Amino acid sequence: MKLSDFTVRAMDGEAVSLAAYEGDVVLVVNTASKCGFTPQFEGLEQLYTTYRDRGFTVLGFPCNQFASQDPGTNEEIEQFCQLNYGVTFPMFAKIDVNGDGEDPLYTWLKEEQSGLLGGAIKWNFTKFLIDRDGRVVKRFAPQTKPERLVDDIESIL
Repeated sequence: MKLSDFTVRAMDGEAVSLAAYEGDVVLVVNTASKCGFTPQFEGLEQLYTTYRDRGFTVLGFPCNQFASQDPGTNEEIEQFCQLNYGVTFPMFAKIDVNGDGEDPLYTWLKEEQSGLLGGAIKWNFTKFLIDRDGRVVKRFAPQTKPERLVDDIESIL
């Protein structure tokens, strides 16, 4: 399996094949609009604008599983991210990242990089770095600020 094998939902509910990002370096992040880590949107956007011309993208997946910190509709979430943080990187429909209803993308991500405390996603803004071949190469904890990922991103660009 690799990233391009998955299909997810856009904010409007339409199916999107992640094959569209084949050949790119991708950072997948589960996001939330009302979290202590929400200001990371600014750093994620900075990474995206800095490296997108070199084949890098950020894919944001809102999730309401952690203390109900993203309760809004997809439209409200998208508007919040654009208005408050100028987000231009792709954001997708709200998903579950753990449990019975978890999205298959996150099942795969967690199998590939289980993390320090086991496979489960522990909080919002867990990040997965994926290389140009669609393989997960690194997992970052929620508290890892986006600017701390620069060396890892540059090393695989």
